[in-house]
Amino acid sequence: MVETILWTDDGVVMIDQRVLPLEEKYVTCRTYEEVAEAIRSMVIRGAPAIGVAAAMGVALGVLRAGEGSLDDAVETICDTLARTRPTAVNLFWAIDRMKRVYGTLRGRPTPEIRVRLVEEAQRIRCEDIEINRSIGRHGAGLVPDGKVVLTHCNAGALATAGYGTALGVIRAAVESGKNIAVYADETRPFLQGARLTVWELMQDQIPTTLITDNMAGHFLKSGRIGCVIVGADRIAANGDVANKVGTYSVAVLAKENDVPFYVAAPISTLDLTLPSGDDIPIEQRHASEVTHVFGARVAPEGVPVENPAFDVTPNRYVSAIITERGVARPPYEESLPRLAKG
Repeated sequence: MVETILWTDDGVVMIDQRVLPLEEKYVTCRTYEEVAEAIRSMVIRGAPAIGVAAAMGVALGVLRAGEGSLDDAVETICDTLARTRPTAVNLFWAIDRMKRVYGTLRGRPTPEIRVRLVEEAQRIRCEDIEINRSIGRHGAGLVPDGKVVLTHCNAGALATAGYGTALGVIRAAVESGKNIAVYADETRPFLQGARLTVWELMQDQIPTTLITDNMAGHFLKSGRIGCVIVGADRIAANGDVANKVGTYSVAVLAKENDVPFYVAAPISTLDLTLPSGDDIPIEQRHASEVTHVFGARVAPEGVPVENPAFDVTPNRYVSAIITERGVARPPYEESLPRLAKG
């Protein structure tokens, strides 16, 4: 399975997801500013993965910090990383965790602080892989045998430290002996489904078919699809789910055709401070992602463009939310806090 992100003596190494599947290239970030830019420019993407990247960015920044107040350096590093992408709550969860660890180390020798923060960042990466495997185990039983699973965007190993959330459930179902196949939406405009999900599943030899986003309704109506499984970037207290734009449309179509719609995400993706999805900030990305495909213009020059990176699926369309601690079902205002408390 692909290594999405690693800590090395040279820096933080990430697979460059902008050039997959045509090229398998790795980027080494030697400063926290380079980690921040890698998150912002989508060298690395996916809520859990950017959380891991942020944690490693904090550790790298402190490791390379010069003379002066370490408190000030930590604030600057964390602020820089927090301003990269606004929607995925895992980013802020990881930064806050690193800040809390730093807070317990104040007054210790600087070399000890550096070692401990590097260890914590590596721990977050290892925990993420185990969390994803647990999500897979909890979700595998929900996947009907002998059917097709529809997924949108990429919530696989590439979106995490390894194994994946939505694709982790699919992988676990296959490992349990179920005979399933996958339909992957292409996921315009960044084509995460076409470029990343299909590539991942083909690496694992899981039968996969690529469809365009506007084909989802056709196949959901056909009876071939047994369930939809997607990831999430932030989940509000009422179970509203922010995920890659287009997810809401798939959820509505799934409900219309009586197909279960599942969300797979770690507890760190829950944001119980937000009452509903109306409060989730939605990242707006550059118009060129819509007007161009692989650098080639496909729209008239000067056309106005809207490019929200995410949409919010209301909880009434969500059949269940699969986490590492179990499966939450409606009413989510009751089931999510129980899982969050452990």
